[in-house]
Amino acid sequence: MNTEADAASGNDAELRSPRHDPADEPVIVAEGLTRRFGDFTAVDALDLRVERGTIYGFLGPNGCGKTTTVRMLTGLLTPSAGRATVLGHQLPRDAEALKFEIGYMTQRFSLYEDLSVRENLNFVAAVYGLGARRARTRIDELLVLYNLSDLAKHRAGAMSGGQRQRLALAAATIHEPKLLFLDEPTSAVDPESRRDFWERLFDLVGLGTSILVSTHYMDEAERCHKLAILSAGRLRADGSPDALMQAMGAHVVEVETSDPRHAKEALTLLADVVAAAQLGARLRVLVSDRIADPVAWLQQQALDTPLGSMEQVRPSLEDVFVTSTGDGRQ
Repeated sequence: MNTEADAASGNDAELRSPRHDPADEPVIVAEGLTRRFGDFTAVDALDLRVERGTIYGFLGPNGCGKTTTVRMLTGLLTPSAGRATVLGHQLPRDAEALKFEIGYMTQRFSLYEDLSVRENLNFVAAVYGLGARRARTRIDELLVLYNLSDLAKHRAGAMSGGQRQRLALAAATIHEPKLLFLDEPTSAVDPESRRDFWERLFDLVGLGTSILVSTHYMDEAERCHKLAILSAGRLRADGSPDALMQAMGAHVVEVETSDPRHAKEALTLLADVVAAAQLGARLRVLVSDRIADPVAWLQQQALDTPLGSMEQVRPSLEDVFVTSTGDGRQ
């Protein structure tokens, strides 16, 4: 029989034990996520973990599996194998429930070009079930937030790329989703619009939204809290940009030479040169970290084309991409 002391002790233990907090859970967990189209494997056994309140990037060339992965994580495409949990929902089982908690901005502008800005937002609000009063208030907020007030009556098809991008982001966030998926959202806009767009993404994160964004721009990838590098459907690297640059397994040396084209050809034949790329009259050479002093090692190489001054420099995310995917010897 339990005594009062036992009961009190039990209550104290309950108070001391950590309680489960959903806010500590990642917004996305994927294990072995795979998608095949016939004999072609678009995504191959992808493991993924996206923490709440962060911007997580997918970096990779066209055709590497970024869009296919996003479509599986939004419940639009059924995986061939593996499993995924998004905001606590198991996919594809809970895809219908999930769509009301996420926003999705596709690579191509997917709103109605014959409708005005306000008409498009009214339509999206109705799709997400916002009542008339709530929709009107929310649309007015978004028009101001994304500098669209003066364009409210303009047809979407007559707007510039940057304006349509802001409209698409407004539509994707009209229902205040917990998680936002962006599939190469800046591929058709100018650099100034891209910078402005990313500032708005950080504003959303500050308000509690988690974001997964795919891109092939290195400068955008460096803005992410963490990112995955994809190539040929496989995850090649995963972590924060700084951590990936520190662990990429190669030194970076910039080399001056009078004949960069021939010097590059000669250098890429060396087993410990991971990659070489021309930057004007200089070469950016990635040397395996097996070589303790890459500058001295390069100076000792007997090449037909003489090498000039050399300097070891800080790695970039592009260097990480090259070492992760093996795309540097072309």
